[in-house]
Amino acid sequence: MLNPEKPRAQRALIVAVQLDNVSDVEFESSLTELAELAKTLGMEVVGQFTQKRSSFDSTAYFGVGKREEIRQFLESDQADADKLARDNPQAASGPIEFVLVDHEISPSQSLNLENELGCEVMDRTVVILEIFHRNASSHAARVQVEIARLSYMAPRLREAAKRAGPLGRQRSGTGGRGTGQSRSQTDSQKVRDRIAELQKEIDAMEARRDTQRSRRLGKTGLAQVALVGYTNAGKSTLMRALTDSKALVANKLFATLDTKVRSLHPESVPQVLVSDTVGFIKNLPHGLVASFKSTLDEALSASLLLHVIDAGDPGFEMQLAVTDKVLAEIGADSVPRIRVFNKIDYLDDAAAQAERSAELQEKYPGCIVISARSKDDIAELHQAIVEFFQKDLIETEIFLPWSAQELRGDIYASCDVLEERADTEGAFFRCRAAPEVAARLSELTGDAC
Repeated sequence: MLNPEKPRAQRALIVAVQLDNVSDVEFESSLTELAELAKTLGMEVVGQFTQKRSSFDSTAYFGVGKREEIRQFLESDQADADKLARDNPQAASGPIEFVLVDHEISPSQSLNLENELGCEVMDRTVVILEIFHRNASSHAARVQVEIARLSYMAPRLREAAKRAGPLGRQRSGTGGRGTGQSRSQTDSQKVRDRIAELQKEIDAMEARRDTQRSRRLGKTGLAQVALVGYTNAGKSTLMRALTDSKALVANKLFATLDTKVRSLHPESVPQVLVSDTVGFIKNLPHGLVASFKSTLDEALSASLLLHVIDAGDPGFEMQLAVTDKVLAEIGADSVPRIRVFNKIDYLDDAAAQAERSAELQEKYPGCIVISARSKDDIAELHQAIVEFFQKDLIETEIFLPWSAQELRGDIYASCDVLEERADTEGAFFRCRAAPEVAARLSELTGDAC
């Protein structure tokens, strides 16, 4: 039996303008990142064109000469693809279908570039939106993505309708006399109505989520840690290791979008909940920052942030700055955090790992350098989390009469019991607990020493 033909990957070309204030390292890092985003969409990047300019061309992003150079390349590639298809159809790769622009460009720039190059243009924002659209699994994430997509597309619909000229206008009125709203106006109104409808859904879901979060965090003795960081820094792998869960692990940007909350494993006192959040990225569209605020709120309501950083990425300092900026935007920059440099195993030699760890710890005091695949490293991070939440525990003694033994489980769940002894009246528990936990249990038992 013949194997079914494997579908060909869509071919794409990356184009970018390097502005005067952008360093070569930062520029190359951004291009590499866009290539990874394209890979996440299942595209094959076949080349790139770059140009240094003081500003973007207002007409079509690139200058006239560079646009002509790209157009000739596309025509040549198309001719080669046609010839290969005639000579060897099975080896044919197909034409270049997409031009990926490493910036967000205006609707007019995008349409002009498409008209000149003859293939679909996707700017960086569109690429990210498409990834979010494909990867959103929960209803909440899908609604949030749709709002962001509609908000982005609205001005582009107006630009397309404007170029349609008289054809973009529809008639209305008695006997066909008079002109009514243009198609652009009608489409824009539909978009605004749809966004308003979806926003109501978001508001209702956020209200329910706030209630659930309040109940969860309202449980005395419960603490929360949020994993934050750049996309593909290893947060899902770390989530899986810290909670012994089945979180999705994939070497793709934005592999997971929905918030997950799991208990720290092994469990500790107080019980710690660990939540994962959507990864950050350079030039994350503002619409997505707003749309995914409910996801990022997990960081805002956490008692501790684990800022996960890919130690093996040469551009990690830029990624670190991006994460700090987004956290500041949502008001989470004041939440205590531990910087966790992950993937130190990108260095094969143990001595090199130790040297690199020492460098990072000197530059970022208090950071932890790990490999999420190392059990010893995970145990060290687990201990650091537990110690953070136990530093404010107080030692107390609680008396539990025999008539109130139903509270025994509560004591063991919310306190670190150091000693238990009993007499004819009941049981005495010498334990360490958060002050509010000790106060609540003392009130419930009616006795505290």
